[in-house]
Amino acid sequence: MTRPILVYVDADACPVKAEIYKVAERHRLDVFVVANSPIAVPRESWIQRIVVPGGLDVADDWIAERAVRGDVVVTADIPLADRCVKAGADVISPTGKAFTEASIGMTLATRNLMEELRSAGTITGGPRPFAPKDRSAFLSALDLAIVRLKRAGFGAAS
Repeated sequence: MTRPILVYVDADACPVKAEIYKVAERHRLDVFVVANSPIAVPRESWIQRIVVPGGLDVADDWIAERAVRGDVVVTADIPLADRCVKAGADVISPTGKAFTEASIGMTLATRNLMEELRSAGTITGGPRPFAPKDRSAFLSALDLAIVRLKRAGFGAAS
């Protein structure tokens, strides 16, 4: 038997949870929905709600300590994405952007620069609003990642 593909969701501000559940059900994958406060999730045996204690990066730490090659992590958090990419996991933002070894360094540097500019009082604006095209791009990226992992020998949940 191959190792199952697990999906970890950084859930506090994730706008694509319903899409994750649909894709995971179709591919028969287990999903871990991680947050520091209770979040409603469907009552399915393959969806686990993980409520971690409050605190800086506690949910991120929970995910990063478990995500490995063959897993998918859904997050918009760049430092968490960096940690998970380094662990070998496939990481996708809710807008469908795949974080890879080739892209994460520049993405992290840009994020850190923007954070420095904001802390210095420079107005940088925020991220653009989540749009229907983002949802569509996410669905495509998630499906592609799962298909690629299955081709690499990872399998469905038991």
